[in-house]
Amino acid sequence: MTPSRLQAWFLACRPKTLSVSLSPVLVGTAIAWHDSGRILWLPLLAAALGAALIQIGTNLFNDVGDFRRGTDTPDRLGPKRATAEGWLGAGVVEGAAWLAFALAFLCGIYLVAHGGWPIVIIGLASLAAGWAYTGGPAPIAYRPLGEVFVFIFFGLVAVGGSYYLQMLTLAPVAVVAATLIGLHAAAVITVNNYRDHDGDARNGKNTLAVLLGRPATRRLYSAEMLVPYALLPLLAASLGWRATLPLLSLPLALRLIQRFNSEAPGPVFNGILAATAGLQMAYALLLSLSFAI
Repeated sequence: MTPSRLQAWFLACRPKTLSVSLSPVLVGTAIAWHDSGRILWLPLLAAALGAALIQIGTNLFNDVGDFRRGTDTPDRLGPKRATAEGWLGAGVVEGAAWLAFALAFLCGIYLVAHGGWPIVIIGLASLAAGWAYTGGPAPIAYRPLGEVFVFIFFGLVAVGGSYYLQMLTLAPVAVVAATLIGLHAAAVITVNNYRDHDGDARNGKNTLAVLLGRPATRRLYSAEMLVPYALLPLLAASLGWRATLPLLSLPLALRLIQRFNSEAPGPVFNGILAATAGLQMAYALLLSLSFAI
């Protein structure tokens, strides 16, 4: 069934994984609240909106970029893509991606006025990386760097930048928390690349999953899911017993690892991908609560 134009745009933005860009903003702000007892609401809202717009723009560039490179073939296992299915024109989708980046840039103008030159560097690097994920002569998504990209920009940069906007400095605890959130964000990409392994290999898309093979990728996913729990003691000096709160999400993580390792590659991994993004959000909420109470 062909979706309406509005539904096509909604699906092209990939709403099921947008929490990946919002979770780190929440965590960085919660740590700042713990350290200062206050929240600067305008920087928080501008950072959250800017992060979401960058992810939406990246998703749209990915939609049209994979179509133009011929990697979104009819036998792909992932959700249908708006450009490849003909729901939306390639030029229109690319224009929407640039519009999302332009709106993110406008958010960045305010954030730069508030946070200074470090935000210029973070903002421009994030926009450039979002475009380069599928654009340019050597797209990140076509190399074994997708997980590294997500770990850096949806972990270290997003959590650290959100904390900096509140405090105008950076604390070691924020870097530790950024590492935890970034690993779970990277797990989302690992699910995507594991699901698409066979098609990517045929089409010359050399993701980390293609490079490692399926057995090693299963181990990688397990590590990405479990290491954030193993590293929680690093937060004990700041949080005491509250550092254990994210463990409440561990049963979900273990269930996802079991499904990832036992399910045959196929459309079922679309649900695992969405659930992995949900796990990251649950972990982020619990971690934020650890700092807020």
